[in-house]
Formats: sequence, structure tokens, C-alpha cells
Amino acid sequence: MILNIVKLYLDNCCYNRPYDDQSQLRISLETQAKLQIQSTIKEGKIKLVSSYVLLYENSKNPHEIRKRTIYSFIKENIDTFVYADIADKVKEKADAIIETGVKTVDSYHIACAIISKSDYFITTDDRVLKYKTNEIKILDPIQFIKEMEEIL
Repeated sequence: MILNIVKLYLDNCCYNRPYDDQSQLRISLETQAKLQIQSTIKEGKIKLVSSYVLLYENSKNPHEIRKRTIYSFIKENIDTFVYADIADKVKEKADAIIETGVKTVDSYHIACAIISKSDYFITTDDRVLKYKTNEIKILDPIQFIKEMEEIL
């Protein structure tokens, strides 16, 4: 039996988790899970999805090294990219998500993930984790690792 390779979209807070205060247990555990996800992506066992929204948000990062490191990882490992040429479609989907109470930028990330047909949206943002849809699974890095242990 051949399994389809899982496609996932990591949001900006997930990419930045390793730079947060690692003395907090939750942050440290999420960092380790996120780094394991990155390793699995590099091994080709998971397909990475990204978007013009993520690159724009990352470009606003005031920490130059962090910004470059995140951009390099995306550039070197991207499988699917949501380009700005479908921004109208993304906005339409994001507007519907915004109506549920999700913040604008988070709604755009989720919309890009859905439009790209990602299987998972990975975030460390508790408010985003509360959003539920049948279109995509939204998990934190630890939940994702637990779920993937069965598949990988």
C-alpha cells in the first residue's frame, strides 16, 4: 500500500517558536516537535507548503538572522507555493474565516493552506487552534508529531 505524502503548512509563529523563551516547558516541547517536523520535511517524508502571505509576514521580522533562516528553510524545502496571483481567491476564503473571529493574518494563512489542499495547518497560536473546519486539520507541533508517528 502506497501512502500519499502529507502536505503541511507551518504558520509564522511555528517557524519562530525556536527563538522563544525555551525555559517554559510548553515552548521547549513545541520547539522540539517543530524541529522534528523540519527534519521530516528535509527527508522528503512530508511536503512543505508556503505562501506569499508567509513570506510577507516573515519579511517584517525585525531579527535579520531569524528572517533569513526561515526564508532559507522555506526556499530549500518548498513543495507547493501559493502565489499572490490568486490573492482574490485567498481573500475570499480568508474573509469567511475572519467572520468566525480569527485574526486577519491568521485567516490568510489558513486560507492559503486550504487552497493549496494542505492536509495540516501547524500553529502554536492557541486562538488559531480553536478554529475548526472540515477543510483542514489544525494542530500544534506536538499534536502533529503524535498523529504522524502512526503514519511515518
